[in-house]
Amino acid sequence: MDLNLIKKLIKILEGSQVTDLEVEENGIRVKLAKKVRVTQSVAIPAASSVSPVSQQNIAPVVKSEEKKSAEETSHLHEIKSPIVGTFYRAPAPDADAYVQVGDVVSSGTVLCIVEAMKLMNEIESDVSGRIVKILVDNGKPVEYSQPLFLIEKS
Repeated sequence: MDLNLIKKLIKILEGSQVTDLEVEENGIRVKLAKKVRVTQSVAIPAASSVSPVSQQNIAPVVKSEEKKSAEETSHLHEIKSPIVGTFYRAPAPDADAYVQVGDVVSSGTVLCIVEAMKLMNEIESDVSGRIVKILVDNGKPVEYSQPLFLIEKS
C-alpha cells in the first residue's frame, strides 16, 4: 500500500466526523482510528434559586444520617477480598459452606475461597467475632478490596 495514500486517508479522517476507518488493498489492511474527546456537561442550578434557609435545613439532615450509618457499622469489621477472583462459600460445590450468618469465628478461621487463575485462595478472618452479614453471593466475581463479610467484633 502506498504511503501517500495512507497520509491522504489520515487527513480525510481528521477532517471528518468518522472515528474509525479500515482499508484493505492487496492483502494489506490498515486501520485508522482517532481519539474522541467526550465531555459531559451538567446543569447546576444557580445559587440564588435556593434560599439560604433551605440550604441550612438540608445540611444537618445529611450529617445526622451519615452519623447514624457510621455508628451502626462502627462495631462491625469488614473482611475484604485481597485479590480479584471468584467468591466461593464452600471448598467444593457439594460441601457445606465454611460459615453462615450468626456463626462465631476466631482469628484465622477460613471464611471462604477466592479463586484466581485456577488457584483456590482461602480467606481467613483477621478478628474474632460473629458473622453478621455475607456481602457476596456464591460464585460471583469479586474485586480487590471488595467487602466480603461483616463481623461483629467480640
